[in-house]
This record gives sequence, structure tokens and C-alpha cells, in this order.
Amino acid sequence: MLKLNNIEVVYSDVILVLRGASLDVPDGRIVALLGANGAGKTTTLRAISGLLHAQEGKVTRGSVEFDGQRLDRLPPEDIVQRGIIQVLEGHRLFRYLTVEENLLIGAQAPGAAARGASIRRDVEQVYQYFPRLQRLRRRTSGYLSGGEQQMLVIGRALMAHPKIMLLDEPSLGLAPLIVSEIFHVIKQISTSENMAIVLVEQNAHMALGVADHAYVMENGRVVLDGAAAQLAQNEDIKEFYLGLTQLGERKSYREVKHYKRRKRWLG
Repeated sequence: MLKLNNIEVVYSDVILVLRGASLDVPDGRIVALLGANGAGKTTTLRAISGLLHAQEGKVTRGSVEFDGQRLDRLPPEDIVQRGIIQVLEGHRLFRYLTVEENLLIGAQAPGAAARGASIRRDVEQVYQYFPRLQRLRRRTSGYLSGGEQQMLVIGRALMAHPKIMLLDEPSLGLAPLIVSEIFHVIKQISTSENMAIVLVEQNAHMALGVADHAYVMENGRVVLDGAAAQLAQNEDIKEFYLGLTQLGERKSYREVKHYKRRKRWLG
């Protein structure tokens, strides 16, 4: 299990972004992180994957643990070796390489044990999840559509056989039909591979539709969490994501009348 224990994250020794965030990611489950821009969702992923250092950030309090071992003191390559892969926002590909060449690079990630015939099987498994990629296997990846590129970055991450996949805004800029297809595969991957997935997503409806559990973040804190199916029916969550009241006034989730502070904040 992945656990974040009351972590604080500071950028450039000045900017406090996470203010005591805690969450649990059980093995084989999908956990969604929801919240407005600037809530701290992407920073949470970076704290897990070790990519804070690239942004002059660091965990200054609390801990990130996976199967009882501290991660927040490790470099990113060591975290990858432990089976945690982050799929960055923005379809980061080797744009002059083909679809299949991008997948093969994924098999070279630190900790990826696949070799020879097993690599070929892994490539074919990715094509099972994303048949469209098989038809495009020889196409230069820079000429793919946004949805196809998103499929490819997820497929490339799968080549490393991760235990946990961190997905940052996989629906960003994509057409609704493509988003639906990708989220269906995300759920399928988690179930078939017994893989934990942490899903950062602005599309609350889609995220709650595939997640087992969800956390709502605001201003660097977790303000609500619960079973995804229950949160999907919460009218206050819907209002929060619209960002406006029926009168057109902007509303913080903290101002919603049914909101109750988490007990750990009351002290």
C-alpha cells in the first residue's frame, strides 16, 4: 500500500503548496484526486514519484511510504525501480520515434525486467488494451492525435510493469468519446493487472466513474474523501466543480453548508 502521511511540500524554500495532506492507495485500487487548479493535485503526484526536485520542491514534513519503505528521500530512478511510474500531463513522447519504438523504450525503464520474447508479449498486451495503436504501430508518434498520444504514453508506462501508475490529467484536451474509451481501459488495466492507479483529473464525472475511492483537495489540503460512488452522488461535490452557486457566486468547498472538517484538522 502507498501512504502519504501528513506531508508538507515547499517550492524554492518559500512557497508552501501541500499543507498536511494524507491519503492511502490500496493495492489494485483506483484512487482519484479531485480539486480545482492549484489545489495541490499534481504536486501530490510529484511527491510520490520524486519529481519535486525538478521543480525545486521538497517534502519538508511527513512521509511518503510504499510497502513500509520511505520514498520521499529517494531519487526518481529508485522510485521507478520500486514499481511506481508517473504519466505526466501533456502526452510526453519521443515525437520523432514510431509508436512501437516509444513502447520499446518503456521496457528499458529502471526496474523493467522484460527481455526478448517477453518484451514482444508486453507490446502485444498494450495493443490488446489499445487496438488503435496496433494499427498505427509504424506511424511517427508526433503525427498522432491527442487521444492516440495519450493512449501511447499509458501504454509505454505499462511496458515497465508498474505496481502503481500515476496519471496526471489524462482527459485534458481530448474529445468526450476518446476520454470515455481511455477511462474504460484505465479501469480494465487496474482490474486485469491488479495495479493501483492514482488519477488526477478535472473531469470529476469520469474520474468518479472508474475510481474506488476519491479525495477532494483544496489549498494543499484534503478536505473530503470517501467511496467514489458516494461522492458521485454528493450535490455539494457537483456544486464545487461547477465553481459557482445558483446565484452565480463563486463558492469554496469550505463554504458548502454540508461540509465538515476532517477530524485530524480540529486540533
